[in-house]
Amino acid sequence: MNPSRPPSPSAARLLGVALLLLPVLGAGCGNSYRIKKLDTTEYNQYIALRPFMTDDEKTEWLKLKTDADRDQWLKDKKYGIPESSLWDKFYKYSDKVRQQIIDGKVEVGWTKDQVVMAWGQPYDKRKLTGRPAERSELLVYRFTTDKDGVTQVFVDGAPMEKVVSRTTALCYIDDNVLTSLENKDGWVEE
Repeated sequence: MNPSRPPSPSAARLLGVALLLLPVLGAGCGNSYRIKKLDTTEYNQYIALRPFMTDDEKTEWLKLKTDADRDQWLKDKKYGIPESSLWDKFYKYSDKVRQQIIDGKVEVGWTKDQVVMAWGQPYDKRKLTGRPAERSELLVYRFTTDKDGVTQVFVDGAPMEKVVSRTTALCYIDDNVLTSLENKDGWVEE
């Protein structure tokens, strides 16, 4: 294009549309880019603690420049009842348990928070009655396995064309403790 000549109307229109769409298209890519830049420790923190963060908090944490800033943010951010920091929510567990959380190896005896850190928010959850506890609930998780053998927690809207099997995990939580874990073939409604 000749710099001394104005762009044609169609080129100007195309440029205008591109400039209007840039913030919209870039908005969804920003966090993905930032997530890819995290080191392994920070990535594991993020994956474990994101179920307890709002979308704005995730973005705020990911925009922080240094490991120290991100660690301090987790220490300052309070969550839950009784209130504790997000840092404490994850780091109060031993290295072994934190690794199990990161690996998604949920076990009976874990707290509800440990299950949520390992697998994210459940596909469905329901209050239960008639169980030997003051408070009982069922967390339903759906998993997919692809043709390469990779199993992951199902998220609505995820592509299904490579999925070769589906499973359901029924997590019975009594007084904040996982007391029973049932794995079923297919997607089950309980």
